[in-house]
Amino acid sequence: MTAPFSPLRRRVRVDTSPNGGRVEKPNPRRITLPPLGEVARACLGTKGAFLAVITAALSLAPTLVSADMPAETRRVVPYAVACDRACLYAIADRYMAALITKDPTKLSVARDIRFSENQVMMPLGEGAWNTADALGPHFEFADVRTGQVGWMGQIVERGVPAVYGMRMKVRDGKITEVETNISRVGVTNSFTAADFAAYSVPPQAIAPLPPEKRRWRDRMISIADGYFDTLQLNDGTLFTQFTPDCSRRENAVWTASDPNPNATGPLARYGKMTCEQGFLNGTYRWDDALRERRYPMVDEELGIVLSTAFIDHSGVLETYRTNDGQTLDTNQKSPHSFAVMELFKIVDGKIRHAEATFFTAPYRTRNPWVPAPLWPEQ
Repeated sequence: MTAPFSPLRRRVRVDTSPNGGRVEKPNPRRITLPPLGEVARACLGTKGAFLAVITAALSLAPTLVSADMPAETRRVVPYAVACDRACLYAIADRYMAALITKDPTKLSVARDIRFSENQVMMPLGEGAWNTADALGPHFEFADVRTGQVGWMGQIVERGVPAVYGMRMKVRDGKITEVETNISRVGVTNSFTAADFAAYSVPPQAIAPLPPEKRRWRDRMISIADGYFDTLQLNDGTLFTQFTPDCSRRENAVWTASDPNPNATGPLARYGKMTCEQGFLNGTYRWDDALRERRYPMVDEELGIVLSTAFIDHSGVLETYRTNDGQTLDTNQKSPHSFAVMELFKIVDGKIRHAEATFFTAPYRTRNPWVPAPLWPEQ
């Protein structure tokens, strides 16, 4: 079946700054500014001075290229970084080791460090710092350009497994930000300790990409955001592209392309579909809004985009009809939101795998990492 892929994006703006941001509706009062050149000439006084400044800036800037360009036109100038991939991984490892020994004093942290657990800002050393006993299977990824590292996997709290996602930012060798998302037994719908105990590292997520299969970071963010556009009010229209074998796992449970064809459980029917099949069928129509989307990390070498968002469920939909003619009861019967930390593995411009940890939050909960809106969201 040919996917009705739509290159047209739903009308949103995405903040792609390292600290992330929210997706906003277009501002009808947008002010039109004069061209940059006119402003610069007015400030500098002469065309010659303007050109001199531009020439100097270009001489200092690294060459930016797109992986979509033909190979013969590509020229990549490495970025000079204070902490490379190995350095970032080592800092993340020290953090996780300190977590299970419950001793944050072992870490080098900035005086103004920001730390959150499950959308709540708190002092470093609280939350899972009081309960984590051991680490399970996990993997790491890094955004070397912005000095960030991610960790996703299993932790054990007082003998009970949980799925743990973490984003950390490092500056001058010190940890400045830590954002964590933890799915625990009893707080995330029907997920169980057995589900979390079965967590394993997905090999499709951690395989490095050859240069010809990579895409530039802004393009990767656009592909990931298209996934959320597709999921929001899922009606069968695709706003991104998937590989034929695209898989998805949520809180250690396969919800697309499950490698175990005999899986049972409340989510097993989703795992029997590929990513594309589930979306084409309008399976997830109960997802009313994908709100406060952020894309704070991009690992171009591994092809990973890390995102955070809220999936809002209003509870209005009781039953719905899928595109293959089935009438189904909705899974989301009361108002609540899923607070999601999800990574996307992008190979050759298409989503190969999605890996998520999320927990159930009160309906329309806000993200403390996102600035308060300037006007009420509709």
